[in-house]
Amino acid sequence: MSLAERVKNRRIELGLTQVQAAELAKISQQSWGSIEDGKTKKPRNIIGIAKALQSDPLWLLEGGTFKTMADVGTRKIPLISYVQAGALVLNSQITSELGDFEYVLTDMDWSENAFALKIQGDSMQPEFKEGDVVIIDPEIQPHPGEFVVAKNGEHEATFKKYRPLAQTFAAKEAFELVPLNPDYPTIPALQGEVKIIGTMVEHRIYRRKR
Repeated sequence: MSLAERVKNRRIELGLTQVQAAELAKISQQSWGSIEDGKTKKPRNIIGIAKALQSDPLWLLEGGTFKTMADVGTRKIPLISYVQAGALVLNSQITSELGDFEYVLTDMDWSENAFALKIQGDSMQPEFKEGDVVIIDPEIQPHPGEFVVAKNGEHEATFKKYRPLAQTFAAKEAFELVPLNPDYPTIPALQGEVKIIGTMVEHRIYRRKR
């Protein structure tokens, strides 16, 4: 079976027209038609086409055993609470001792200790709204301007923008945690026990009811 046949058969199996499939893949209907006609042997946007067809891009190109995108490189990231995230200061591994949690899926190769948080409150608006989900990787060191989860001296963690300041006399880096909402105060790292837990690597925005 050729690429053209696999694309066409899978599209029909999903009940999509060429126009619908092309819109999902973010290509023109003419481009999609060229693939199914066999004129395009190596599509540029194979990832977009694979997403539209909910298929493994390698299967589309080479055939073999059919796989969906969910079967390829997708892993579950635990969605934990701010209290559970704060506990990671003492133990970076997420264990059953933290309690039960839900999961979000990712196809990115983050560390095994990566976790997800659901944004609470409005301190990080307008960029981060309540209900958004962020994925945090504890093994990635933050750069200036990136977003981090940190323990701010309380039992809970906090999600803020990371801003380094200077080196202290003890060779410890001074930094502050900055809210995007100007109504909230900046948290200096030197005032209290502030410790970075991890750096944001994904931001999930979900459609909200109007």
